[in-house]
Amino acid sequence: MMTLIEFDSPAGEALVDISEQVRTAVAESGVEAGICVVIAPHTTAGVTLNSGLDPATPADLVSEFKRLVPKRVDFVHQYDTPADAAGHIKAALVGQSVTLAIDGGELLLGWSQSVMFFEFDGPRKRQAQVKIIAG
Repeated sequence: MMTLIEFDSPAGEALVDISEQVRTAVAESGVEAGICVVIAPHTTAGVTLNSGLDPATPADLVSEFKRLVPKRVDFVHQYDTPADAAGHIKAALVGQSVTLAIDGGELLLGWSQSVMFFEFDGPRKRQAQVKIIAG
């Protein structure tokens, strides 16, 4: 079963908490035990797990990624913009997917973990793909 989570991402760089949408997809699948793979099918976005408890966490993550890979005009590849080129590098660092266990019909996350869609070049129309496999 594949579920699409569709949304408009905010401008610039941001983390979007998609945990509830992923939990809903798991519940609606009826799968009691298996795995859930969440995929960002984009080259300027990624998916990660991080703390959803402190609203300052996303701000710190965005700030650090901007520091590590700033937008600049000396990237060799700049098909669209310097932000697009920086976004490609940031997405490669974060990764395009996370794999999570399902048990008892529930997504197994740590008590402070959230599934975060990491936008590096918004605003854009975005999707997260949720693939649920029984087993």
